[in-house]
Amino acid sequence: MNIVVSNVKGGVGKTTTSVYLAAAAVDRGWDPVTLIDADRQASSAEWLEDSPIEGVDLVEAPSERTVARALAGHGGLAVVDTPPGDERIVRAALDRADAVVVPTRAGGVEYSRVVATLEMIGGRTPYGVIICAARLGTNDLDEAIAWWTESKVPIWGIIPERVGIAAGPEARLYREGLDAYESVLKKALRKRPA
Repeated sequence: MNIVVSNVKGGVGKTTTSVYLAAAAVDRGWDPVTLIDADRQASSAEWLEDSPIEGVDLVEAPSERTVARALAGHGGLAVVDTPPGDERIVRAALDRADAVVVPTRAGGVEYSRVVATLEMIGGRTPYGVIICAARLGTNDLDEAIAWWTESKVPIWGIIPERVGIAAGPEARLYREGLDAYESVLKKALRKRPA
């Protein structure tokens, strides 16, 4: 099973989402779980080097060839942290995806970037948007939910702001974050091919 975390825009929570999804997969009993860092910035790799997660194997794959090879040979569940702005690597990952998680934030500038990402996915692979760093109870969040609902884009999760703020290599994984991302993982796994 290959879950690709992608958005053409940077700074939307792809790395946090990737790390938490991998940890949630271990919690659900997946073995092996591979986190594939396809971004040359190596944010996921740095995170796991600083704070390893038992049961999550890390593969750095910052090229089309290496990401394709990593997705073909992991033998369990793989989560791919894709780079912003590197269409060739992103397409290599998306071509092998069983489900795509598209992190975004609430706010108008985000919509066009998510739409561009959805166009890259096309209709061939199940996907869902997750709204990261969400300020619960705000108009921005309500408007974002309404926008995606009206656009018929599935919302697989809303990740509270405090999970994103607490995230990073120097922080531990928070139970609230694991619970929120486990819900996202369940939705992605339901979309898995037979």
